Amino acid sequence: MRSRRPLIAALTTAALATGALGALLGLGSTAEAAATPSTGGVKIAYYDQWSVYGNAFYPKQLDTRGIAGKLDVINYSFGNIHPTDLTCFEANKAAGDDNNASAGDGAGDSYADYQKSFSAADSVDGTADKWDQPIVGVFNQFKELKAKYPKLKINISIGGWSYSKYFSDAAKSDASRKKLVASCIKQYIQGDLPVDGGYGGVGAAAGIFDGIDIDWEYPASAGGHLGNHTDPADKQNFTLLLAEFRKQLDAYGTAHGGKKYLLTAALPAGQDKIKNIETDKIGAYLDYANIMTYDMHGAWDADGPTYHQSPLNSGASDPTDVIAPGTEKYSISNAIDAWLDGDSTYGIAGGFPANKLTLGYEFYYRGWKGVPAGTANGLAQSATGASAARPLSAQAGIAYYKELGGIVDNPATTFWDDAAKASYFYKDGEFFTGLNQKSIQARADYAHNRGLAGAMMYSLLGLDANTTLFNQIVTAV
Repeated sequence: MRSRRPLIAALTTAALATGALGALLGLGSTAEAAATPSTGGVKIAYYDQWSVYGNAFYPKQLDTRGIAGKLDVINYSFGNIHPTDLTCFEANKAAGDDNNASAGDGAGDSYADYQKSFSAADSVDGTADKWDQPIVGVFNQFKELKAKYPKLKINISIGGWSYSKYFSDAAKSDASRKKLVASCIKQYIQGDLPVDGGYGGVGAAAGIFDGIDIDWEYPASAGGHLGNHTDPADKQNFTLLLAEFRKQLDAYGTAHGGKKYLLTAALPAGQDKIKNIETDKIGAYLDYANIMTYDMHGAWDADGPTYHQSPLNSGASDPTDVIAPGTEKYSISNAIDAWLDGDSTYGIAGGFPANKLTLGYEFYYRGWKGVPAGTANGLAQSATGASAARPLSAQAGIAYYKELGGIVDNPATTFWDDAAKASYFYKDGEFFTGLNQKSIQARADYAHNRGLAGAMMYSLLGLDANTTLFNQIVTAV
């Protein structure tokens, strides 16, 4: 199953509050199960580091578009792991071509993080950044955002598609785990940033981040980025790494006023990857597990068959291959069954707490071109390649809602697969798979019936000016 991370290489142009987390703010040496938010399910969304470039989607718009006040948690993506030190670090180095095994080695964007100045017009609080501030950039804008929305929590997300290469190495031993975790807490929670461009210093980013999100794609699996290091021991080491994060975050919180810091993780929805995670153990350490219930199918299979990237069910029309060694296919319901109930065919134990698990909702569409209509308006058909790149998403096979006017939500080009409980869109030989209000409601209804925690959304950069999909999800969840 593909990750959301392939969006990064194309989008990076640099050189996933209502008081819903109140139950998480108490003391304790281990993570307690997250309580149901007071206004529906928990709402978590990713804000990408590269949002401030070509798309100019600044943190201010989280305020002016009414987004921040409807969220419980923002995950800022992504932090990286140093290739030799195996620690969290800051750098101003663009990631390489995604087809390069070393694309993410040493990469980062300290400029976006805390060196990019914002004008008064672009700033959350309406004042221009000054040269003598300890930090500017997205970090400082988050500080201003939290001042306006004091119940909003912000996590740093570490890893993602291109930055997961060294997780296996960092998780390999007790000493390496302790070293990685301590470095991440020092940099992001304590806020000690390296001085760069005249900004940074000890405690410069203190109080900005409320926790850490781990996005290891994927433990013990060859299904991640082509350069990733993997080891069969990743399965156990991932659990131990989360335990170390939980231990050190709790200790830091106890020593600093009793604050409860969040620990969350973005986790796979494919049985072939879930099997490499101790589903019955990691829930003891996590506040939320955000399941990436999308990217199940896409134009990396350039000649098709076309199918849904996030089917709720695997319907009879599903033309895709089964997942060895069993007979199941990718679907949201199969994934959640595996996480909660287990799946012996794939060696999945299950046992993850339902009230800590969120479903992922994608803010982008995957598409093919050269698709014949067939008998079902392009569904389960061949293709000649990925759909044409659009100006903002800038990658073949990907498009945002705001780039598909006249296709998405046009009754003439919008179709419903009732077996899969999924919407799709077809016009002039192009087939797109993604969300609309009907499929959002079906997914949310399923989550309610299963007693799940809420929603994770990836990513806010893909929203249109009216935040259409976001508002539909917030209402449904």
